[in-house]
Amino acid sequence: MRTHFCGALNKDNIGQVVEICGWVNRRRDHGGVIFLDVRDKRGIAQVVINPNNTDFALAERIRNEFVLKVNGSVIARGQGLTNPKLPSGEIEIIAQHLQILNPSKPVPFQIDAADTSEEIRLKYRYLDLRNNAMQKRLKVRSKVTHYMRAFMDKHDFLDIETPFLTKATPEGARDYLVPSRTHLGEFFALPQSPQLFKQLLMMSGFERYYQIVRCFRDEDLRADRQPEFTQLDVEASFMNEKEIMALMEMMIRGLFKSVVGVDLGDKFPTISYAQAMEKYGTDCPDMRIPLEIISIDELLTNIEFRVFSEPAQNPKSRVAAIKVPGGAHISRKQIDNYTKFVGIYGAKGLAYIKINKDGPASPILKFLGAEASQNIIDKVDAKTGDIIFFGADKVKIVNESLANLREKLAQDLDLFNQDWAPIWVVDFPLFEVNNNNTLNTIHHPFTAPRVGIDELEKNPTTALSHAYDLVINGSEVGGGSIRIHQADMQQKILKLLGIDETEAQDKFGFLLNALEYGCPPHGGMAFGLDRLVMLITNSTSIRDVIAFPKTQTAACLLTDAPTQVPKKILRELNLEVRLPKKD
Repeated sequence: MRTHFCGALNKDNIGQVVEICGWVNRRRDHGGVIFLDVRDKRGIAQVVINPNNTDFALAERIRNEFVLKVNGSVIARGQGLTNPKLPSGEIEIIAQHLQILNPSKPVPFQIDAADTSEEIRLKYRYLDLRNNAMQKRLKVRSKVTHYMRAFMDKHDFLDIETPFLTKATPEGARDYLVPSRTHLGEFFALPQSPQLFKQLLMMSGFERYYQIVRCFRDEDLRADRQPEFTQLDVEASFMNEKEIMALMEMMIRGLFKSVVGVDLGDKFPTISYAQAMEKYGTDCPDMRIPLEIISIDELLTNIEFRVFSEPAQNPKSRVAAIKVPGGAHISRKQIDNYTKFVGIYGAKGLAYIKINKDGPASPILKFLGAEASQNIIDKVDAKTGDIIFFGADKVKIVNESLANLREKLAQDLDLFNQDWAPIWVVDFPLFEVNNNNTLNTIHHPFTAPRVGIDELEKNPTTALSHAYDLVINGSEVGGGSIRIHQADMQQKILKLLGIDETEAQDKFGFLLNALEYGCPPHGGMAFGLDRLVMLITNSTSIRDVIAFPKTQTAACLLTDAPTQVPKKILRELNLEVRLPKKD
């Protein structure tokens, strides 16, 4: 239907007769001459319809988003009329013949408008996807997946599909359940990840597996979460964690270089989980920010001011500070705003000391005393013009509040010292302790510990794991581990999690049995494709890099899903819907 793409036309086509197809991006009427910006997947070309054109009356009916076919001659634009922002900005097409392939109703929003609400954009997603920014993001996504496939193929990994209808297993979030028509009262679960199946593939002797796969988690949503998401899933036998990390790092470096021309350096730095929590309050530190959290407990254990001395003496609490070089100019109003901000994370307040030319200044100096105040200043190496923020509370509250304050300060004061900062986080604890004194795994129950069975049983809460996360600019883009490949160790982990032998056989019998038949050492990693593309395209939400995403309430505004199911279908499944009573 066409000879050229709109965005591919340039001065080399001057004098040619071309046929283009596309949407009307904008229509302008200048003194009887009609200008149409016609858009296709390659870009925009300007079409001119003169009054003497036999299709001029037809052109007067054309509006934005009409679908056209245009036949015309390419000419150079007049002097001073070129558009350097467009590849086709030096030429225009003098239309000879127009054909309306399909008209359009008036659109609910201008396609290239920047202020359209997300609700409207998602409701009319097919229109929103015509936006140039959305087109670019999804093209980048396609390039990312293409590079990943090429890399994995080059390194001898097999692309193998795993089931979508499977058995519910504990992965840390709620499962999406699918009722079975042939097994009444029983349910499949949509996979939160292909974790167990890819381990079974290692036991089957394939040695290297990968899959770009959809996963499903029924969890509370945020800007970087979706109920259905895509990940690059990787597993390999006879490789240790250093070898897997090196290979995955090579892929990420090559991907950034190939897709966006970014050099991430020769080797990513590594930090332990304990160091990350101590220095940055999070296991996803943004290393572009040159601020650190510094523990000052030992300086405040003996002061009379109990707000600080009590948490300083409590092993489950923490007193820590952040020095902001040159931050003494921050106003009292802004400090009050930061105090409200850390309150989101449970902090009861935000103490500070400003280092002015005439000495330190703070409402709490009289409570701290001169000696303790000076000790804090010396410990964080504060100079004139700096400000020190610090908090005192339970470890979790202090870490979360100061970690988020660190990022907030970097954004407000533009403290980022580089564009890209990848880092590996390693040596995660194997377990975390719940409020009821039971254990949860930090990653999943198939992660190999760094200790043997006897040591694990004696000291489960101090055991570290063979787990590793890749963090870029404060976002975890991938996580993995060496897996448990011995049946007795896997049974021990399940027992420590409170899963007895009967329940273990019921939930994981197929895995435990497979481990008895010569399972090789193996490990792997999974990369969140949506989150990775969000980072690469500098988007603020993964909804902007998914063609048809859900809202934060896990709804699809385009199709109005989820919806009620006819009672006939429910009867076939032997199901009954019982809604909670309204107050």
